[in-house]
This record gives sequence, structure tokens and C-alpha cells, in this order.
Amino acid sequence: MKGLKLTAYGDPSEVVEFVDVPEVSAPGDDEVVIDIEASSVEPTDLYIIAGIYGALPPLPHLLGAQGVGRVAAVGSAVKHLKVGDRTLVPPLSNAWVEQVKTNAPWLRPLPDADVNQLAMLGINPATAYLQLTEIVPVQAGEWVVQNAANSGVGRSLMAVARAKGIKTVNVVRRDALVDELKALGGDVVLVDGPDLPQRIADATGSAKIRLAVDGVGGTATQRLLDTVGHSGTVVVYTSMSGEPLTVPGPSLLFANQTIRGFWIVNWFQEQTTFDKITAMYQDLADLVAAGALSLPVIGEFALEQYPEALALAGQYRGKVIFKPSVRQ
Repeated sequence: MKGLKLTAYGDPSEVVEFVDVPEVSAPGDDEVVIDIEASSVEPTDLYIIAGIYGALPPLPHLLGAQGVGRVAAVGSAVKHLKVGDRTLVPPLSNAWVEQVKTNAPWLRPLPDADVNQLAMLGINPATAYLQLTEIVPVQAGEWVVQNAANSGVGRSLMAVARAKGIKTVNVVRRDALVDELKALGGDVVLVDGPDLPQRIADATGSAKIRLAVDGVGGTATQRLLDTVGHSGTVVVYTSMSGEPLTVPGPSLLFANQTIRGFWIVNWFQEQTTFDKITAMYQDLADLVAAGALSLPVIGEFALEQYPEALALAGQYRGKVIFKPSVRQ
């Protein structure tokens, strides 16, 4: 079968190859084989290719952080899936191939929904979901602030929050995005700037805000700290600005505030049971099936079209989807 392999870290046009991959063997007792229907190109993939991700695989290495497909074969002990079910590919399982094998026990059948949207559930929507449920126990009716609201995580957070009755302040960097994100369900959408904390207070009636989600970093982190109240938390999941966080100590000391990082890989490694993982992806899949969670797709490509696909994905204007040949 075919797949995409990383041979070194660097420019995707120079270090990614379209290669023959050994055929997947028959599943063991607790394993399933999945024919890949769709796999997205994520910032995670581009960071791995560039060599700047939090955990880098040994080289050479097959690529593809997430995807979705149909179960082609199951082991004798597998009860949670059957042949023909559509299911996720576990995150970071190398989904830019035609077929994978896994023993992830939390996988379940997915509802009937857009296959491209299901292919993108693994990382960004899950990150958004966990930020709202695992870090600060935000309740229905409360406000959450996020920047990078136009990102995959940002759009997902709006959808998850809306489903849970949580109100969102969504911060962007361009005026052109304001109406679009309001139409997607953002309760308040504001363009970032030095006076952002005051404008958020005005828009929310000076509501107490306990959680802010930071995908930008740099000076934006301090503006979020100035927005959350006493003992509030700012969670950082990426730093799109590429700049270090600039936060003076007194605001943390005297306001008893917290800045903490979040990386979904760590969360997966911390799970001692699989109930939370199963429930999270069921909730997210239901949102996709209901049309409440949708990320913009700007192109579909065969695996052998990877140079064009990765170049387009690197513009960060929307999601690019690989469509490996489904085996018959």
C-alpha cells in the first residue's frame, strides 16, 4: 500500500516522500484494521515535519496525526467495533496511509455525518472540549474568553461551549472575521487591541470570567490575564505569534492568577481508564452529525498530490484533507 513518510525535518517539499508501505497484517485478538477514508493536514503535522513539535518521532517515520475510516477486520476479542463501522484513527497514529491497525479500546462506531468533519475530530475539537471540561469547571451561563478564535480549536470551542450553554468572547485579529464568527454562534466577537480587557468588560456586563484560552502568546497573554478575574486561569495551548509570553509577576502574585499549558498528548497519557476518551469523542461526533461543529475545508487531495496539499495547508486558510484510496 501507499503512504507519506518523513525522511528528515525541514521543508515539506524536501523531506516528505510518497512511498510503498508494508501491508498491514491480520489483526491480533484485541486489534482492528481500518481502511482510511479521510485524513486531515493539521498544524501538528506541519510542526512535526518542521521538527518543532513537543515530541518528535524517530526518522524515517510515517505521517498523519488524525483521520477516520471503515473497519476492515477485527480480532477475536474485539466487541466495541465490527467490520463496516466507521471509526476514528487514534491521534498520532500515522493516518496518511491507506490502512492502519490499532488496539485502542476507546474507539466506537461514529454516527452518519460528513466524513471530512469526522476526520478532523481527533486533535483540535478534542483540545477545545478538554479546555472547557478539564481545566476549570465552567458552568452553563458563565463566560469564557478565547483568542485565535478563527482557528480550528477556536471554532470548535465555540461549538462545544454553545452546546453546554457557556457564553464565549471570541478575539480575532481582523475585522473581516467578526460577522463570520458571530454567525457561527460566537456570543461576542472582538478584534484584539490594547484596550481589549475594557471592551470585554463592557460586552459582558463586567461578568466574572474564570477561564481564558490563549492560542497567540506574546503580549496577548497579558491581555487575557487582565480579563480574567481574581484567581482566574489562562490556559496556553499554542503560540501562533511565535513570541515569548510577556507577563509581569505582580499580576500573578496579587491576583492569585494561574497560567498553565495544555497539550492533548499529555492528557491522553494521563488517562488510566478510557471512559472519558470515549465520552468526549461521542459528544464531538454528535455535534458534527447535528451540523453544530464544522471546520472549513479548502481542498481534497490524493496522497500522491502531497506537494500541493502541504503547500496549501501551510497557508493556514482552512483545512486540507487527504483521501487515500479505500481498499475494496
